[in-house]
Amino acid sequence: PWDQGLAERWVPGESAALERAREFVEGRLADYAERRDLPGIAGTSALSAHLHHGEIGPRHLLALIGERHGAPDAPAAEPYVRQLAWREVAHHLLFHFPHTAAQPLDARFARFPWRDPESDEAAKCDLVAWQRGRTGIPLVDAGMRELWQTGWMHNRVRMIVASLLTKNLRQPWLDGARWFWDALVDADLASNTLGWQWTAGCGADAAPYFRVFNPALQAARHDPDGSYVRRWLPDAMGDYPPPIVDLQQSRAAALAGYAQIRAGAAQPG
Repeated sequence: PWDQGLAERWVPGESAALERAREFVEGRLADYAERRDLPGIAGTSALSAHLHHGEIGPRHLLALIGERHGAPDAPAAEPYVRQLAWREVAHHLLFHFPHTAAQPLDARFARFPWRDPESDEAAKCDLVAWQRGRTGIPLVDAGMRELWQTGWMHNRVRMIVASLLTKNLRQPWLDGARWFWDALVDADLASNTLGWQWTAGCGADAAPYFRVFNPALQAARHDPDGSYVRRWLPDAMGDYPPPIVDLQQSRAAALAGYAQIRAGAAQPG
């Protein structure tokens, strides 16, 4: 069945959400700061889908943390509570800037020379390769296949795949946001918008325009034993196809595009 991976990963409902929350607060929360960026292990709460669907609320989570650790702002809990706060920031931004669901908060990026998959056949092929996990870059492809099979993707990997699409492939951030919206079980409009605009460099508190994730370096740092890639991309262990894009050349092209809009000289691409 097409939804087998989702059924294996998720149990909907308040009872399942409470069980997962208690398991996290009583166990993995203590090591969250050290383990949350390692996609090959269960280091995060995996509560985003339950939060999105209202099966548990952030205040309830804070109460559980307070019961277990003495206070919701206990040192061990602070890194996770900060992530809950970012979720509130995302909703605050969308409320005050509703146009950002479809337009960049930084209006200069409307002039960025994106490669438009609707008019550029090569760009369309690259977008499809990215969606299907066939970019030839193992960590990116593993993340996209985890997304398709389970409806979820580790947050560190979300940033990496988004950086590749918007910066190396120079595809419009909205195309990536729409794909996530269609595929994610936790497809929260506010958080999805904040995340994609952060990575593309066009949102509030955005990543610096010159920050382009290198997937190879990210894999060495956050999946050093290759466990995440092996799980979701077992064929990468053999004769894997070459990348569809040169990381260094495409990084230079992205930086050139940013330089144009920063100088106010870019034309629609």
